[in-house]
Amino acid sequence: MTLLEGSVGVEDLVLLEPLEQESLIRNLQLRYEKKEIYTYIGNVLVSVNPYQPLPIYDLEFVAKYRDYSFYELKPHIYALASMAYQSLRDQDRDQCILITGESGAGKTEASKLVMSYVAAVCGKGEQVNSVKEQLLQSNPVLEAFGNAKTIRNNNSSRFGKYMDIEFDFKGSPLGGVITNYLLEKSRVVKQLEGERNFHIFYQLLTGADAELLKALKLERDPGGYAFLNPDTSRVDGMDDDANFKVLQSAMTVIGFSEEEIRQVLEVAALVLKLGNVELVDEFQANGVPASGIRDGRGVQEIGELVGLNSVELERALCSRTVETAREKVVTALTVTQAQYARDALAKNIYSRLFNWLVNRINESIKVGTGEKRKVMGVLDIYGFEILEDNSFEQFVINYCNEKLQQVFIEMTLKEEQEEYKREGIPWVKVDYFDNGIICNLIEHNRQGILAMLDEECLRPGVVSDSTFLAKLNQLFSKHSHYESKVTQNAQHQYDHSMGLSCFRICHYAGKVTYNVNSFIDKNNDLLFRDLSQAMWKARHPLLRYLFPEGDPKQASLKRPPTAGAQFKSSVTTLMKNLYSKNPNYIRCIKPNEHQQRGHFSSGLVSAQARYLGLLENVRVRRAGYAYRQAYGSFLERYRLLSRSTWPRWTGGDQEGVEKVLGELSMSSEELAFGKTKIFIKSPKTLFYLEEQRRLRLQQLATLIQKTYRGWRCRTHYQLMRKSQIVISSWFRGNMQKKRYGKMKASALLIQAFVRGWKARKNYRKYFRSGAALILSNFIYKSMVQRFLLGLKNDLPSPSILDKKWPSAPYKCFSTANHELQRLFHQWKCKKFRDQLSPKQVEVLREKLCASELFKGKKASYAQRNPKLQKLKGGAEGPILMAETVMKVNRGNGKTSSRILLLTKGHVIITDTKNPQAKTAIPLSSLAGVSVTSFQDGLFSLHLSEISSVGAKGDFLLVSEHVIELLTKIYRATLDATQTRLPVTVTEEFAVKSKEGSLTVKVAQGPGGGGTGKLSCKKKGSRCLEVTVQ
Repeated sequence: MTLLEGSVGVEDLVLLEPLEQESLIRNLQLRYEKKEIYTYIGNVLVSVNPYQPLPIYDLEFVAKYRDYSFYELKPHIYALASMAYQSLRDQDRDQCILITGESGAGKTEASKLVMSYVAAVCGKGEQVNSVKEQLLQSNPVLEAFGNAKTIRNNNSSRFGKYMDIEFDFKGSPLGGVITNYLLEKSRVVKQLEGERNFHIFYQLLTGADAELLKALKLERDPGGYAFLNPDTSRVDGMDDDANFKVLQSAMTVIGFSEEEIRQVLEVAALVLKLGNVELVDEFQANGVPASGIRDGRGVQEIGELVGLNSVELERALCSRTVETAREKVVTALTVTQAQYARDALAKNIYSRLFNWLVNRINESIKVGTGEKRKVMGVLDIYGFEILEDNSFEQFVINYCNEKLQQVFIEMTLKEEQEEYKREGIPWVKVDYFDNGIICNLIEHNRQGILAMLDEECLRPGVVSDSTFLAKLNQLFSKHSHYESKVTQNAQHQYDHSMGLSCFRICHYAGKVTYNVNSFIDKNNDLLFRDLSQAMWKARHPLLRYLFPEGDPKQASLKRPPTAGAQFKSSVTTLMKNLYSKNPNYIRCIKPNEHQQRGHFSSGLVSAQARYLGLLENVRVRRAGYAYRQAYGSFLERYRLLSRSTWPRWTGGDQEGVEKVLGELSMSSEELAFGKTKIFIKSPKTLFYLEEQRRLRLQQLATLIQKTYRGWRCRTHYQLMRKSQIVISSWFRGNMQKKRYGKMKASALLIQAFVRGWKARKNYRKYFRSGAALILSNFIYKSMVQRFLLGLKNDLPSPSILDKKWPSAPYKCFSTANHELQRLFHQWKCKKFRDQLSPKQVEVLREKLCASELFKGKKASYAQRNPKLQKLKGGAEGPILMAETVMKVNRGNGKTSSRILLLTKGHVIITDTKNPQAKTAIPLSSLAGVSVTSFQDGLFSLHLSEISSVGAKGDFLLVSEHVIELLTKIYRATLDATQTRLPVTVTEEFAVKSKEGSLTVKVAQGPGGGGTGKLSCKKKGSRCLEVTVQ
């Protein structure tokens, strides 16, 4: 886990100290300013919208987070998606990812990132790729019909979405199911200033060609439609034309036919044109107010577009038929009522079209019933909302978030309790705020607010929002989480912010005041039966399908379920679905109201953190032990704090962790040892461990630096000492040579005088004895003549290998006899050389050179290289020798095959597989050769540092015919540079590289080194041990 080292702030808020709202917001701001938009709360991900593209979502990051576990890298949405996918694939546990937050917080983008990551890491194949493409292409379709520009967000999802992605046993996607919640259909007929209608209308008007617009009876100018805000037809950074083409392409990929796409666009055009139907006041004959259509051309175009009788449509818009079991009563509608009917029809058409699109996508991506499936759900839904004027929509949204908070608390505590049980640690009951009382206040089947709302809608008699509020005041007057003006007055409380038509609920995220105006109408969500029947009579297949209740054969007097009841049923189903899966949470936060990059509004973020219950999440997660980690990972990080476990530990992981914490004298109350994990209660304890680790790392760094500096100084001193010795030896040698020359000249002069004196003395002594000298000379010459004549008749054979020679008959002839033997041998050698060809002469010179270099020094000297003889015999060009060698990698001791070519000027080393990749070493760059005394082929070519090749370092090679090869190199160097190449026979030598010097130590193995095979093993970063087998 990346804890504190190198991180910005605290990456996991469970470790936050002190645990307060201010410190939490300050930590989020610090990370946001450093473009760290993700933070953990245990396994919950908090995401702050950066409002700018960040380079953290490419394939490199996908691969990185796929190969690591959740806490091993920085917080990222890919880490959470990877954990969920791996748990689904490997542990066979169904997953769900809950994405919540305000509009503009980045929920839609988060769901896209999760889906794109899963698509990138799951299996491949034609069918799998097709399924992945359909799942991904569902986003543009749902965004076009379900997203809109709001004041807070240019691409705000105006509906809740839950997608179940289904996988096979291998983890490859098979398909999915999408469920939508609470589409904001009121946006179809009315938008706030600065907002837009749904994207599809602007994409259609901008991106459709002239022929399509003519067929749909539309004009390109958005200002000509009452349902569209003309001032906000364009949005910065959004290309409606390109998005329309993307929409058409996506629908084709999903499986929509051309006819289906055309019908969908016709229904969208119908909604636009309904807004231009202008209603005016009229009066019936009896003076009763009625309504009519100002210009019938718009209704006529609608009839032509969808195959509908314009007269019937006008009648359905301007009148209402009330049908009982006995009679039918037709009532004319006033202008206000007719406008309500027109708007209700437009909202219902669009809402049913959106539901049909979701069902149509589900048909394309659904999975066959016979396959065993694993499921990953992704929930993208509204976050908790507190507006200035909160109505029915905010009420049901906050109800849904109360249920989601209940799921989070229960599932988190359950997960904590299961982990404690697995690890054998006693579970202590956690005190937390249970919002079940709030959920019960809203959803109780008989005495809940939704039940009361439905009861009021169905009750006969005069029904209004005021009667509904009065019933709530009567029923919940003593409820601790319900307030209204009436209950406050009863308790003698004064609150000027509470209106007479309002009630307040104390939600988990704070108090929210709701205005009951329009609660009854929005819950009823009625569409007059006349309009349903008129739509069913259209000759448009899709429009008829959207209004099945308009069929007279299926007509029913039964009242349809209310909007609140439908939403409650959907939430119940959703909660049941979530409880059956392992939850994963993404809490999205928007940093400012103006979508500005780099701007962080602490007040706004604080409010969202309160709505999302972040502080409560941290408290629940920290209720037991704030931090836990597997023994192996913990020991690997902190083992340097104990002398018993550093630098090496051979015992078990748990035993090592106990040693470390024991030597640090940690309090037993702060620790708990599970079966596989260590649990730490307080973040302060963890921070203490991190501080000790930081100090220990500084000590180790100092030790390493000290050792390195010492080595560097010793190396420098040894080089200086070696240089001084060389200089001194040369100086002393030169001085002694001069002194010796003077002494020799003096000695010769003295000897000459002495010999002259003795000669003169002897001459005077034997001046009269000349006869004896003549006789002795005659006898000596006779003996010499007889010796020489006898030697002539007893000469050995002329073979140069025959070293026999007659012994001297007299001791005085020994010196002459040896000299004659030498002269005779030289004569035989000359005769032999005169008979040799130049090539044979060169071979003999190489053998002589090899003898001088290696005889008596290298164990493998006696071996010969028949392959070399063959290569020599066939080489007539400039290549002096070709040999296959093994190059030893200085980094890891591994060998690789190379070809070594020796020419008159270079040593060329080339790759056996790629002859083009070669290294040419000039013979003038060779500084020396090192070779061992064992029967192996290891040798090193030392290069001078001033050469371009030498900068790369020395070469460490292995040859089966090292004697012949080095002899050739020695001779070639001598011929090329007129200098002798130093050849060193040793068992330890240094090899230079760009990273520094590497010491090579060669030792003889247990077998005595008879085979000559080598085994290389790297010891540390500066030593390579070689064993001769």
